[in-house]
Amino acid sequence: MPEIIVIAHNIRSTHNVGSIFRTCEGLGIQQIILSGYSPYPQTINDTRLPHIATKTTKQIHKTALGAETIVPFTHTEQPPIELLKQQGYHIVGLEQSPHSIILSAYHPHAKIALLLGEEVDGIAPELLAMCDDIVEIPMAGQKESFNVSVATGIALYSIMHQAG
Repeated sequence: MPEIIVIAHNIRSTHNVGSIFRTCEGLGIQQIILSGYSPYPQTINDTRLPHIATKTTKQIHKTALGAETIVPFTHTEQPPIELLKQQGYHIVGLEQSPHSIILSAYHPHAKIALLLGEEVDGIAPELLAMCDDIVEIPMAGQKESFNVSVATGIALYSIMHQAG
């Protein structure tokens, strides 16, 4: 099984973040890195106003159902892509792109950092350019994409199954 970290960059919804926590916990993901304006649960040395940190944590908990206390996480302004590459992680963007590989054809590496982007606009071009690979979930319906938390579950399950 590959060692997988999830990078959730600029995810606006606390419910999506909570769902990502729950999915990651269920699949045994090692860590979540929440970056940009992604909401995150309260931390020990939290610099946010206490009522905001508490409210955000409660909102994440609604869908995480305790997974936010199990899966290790960090929060940073920018995704630490270069640092992760130095640590041997292969950066994989989950995005529709002319350069993407259909998820079912992807051959996972031993260490993966799965990069997720904004709910509406996806991964910013400058971050997408830093990815080693880009994977895409093919769509059969009329909508252009899945919800970010649903797409995360599909991608993680597929990557783990293909590595398996």
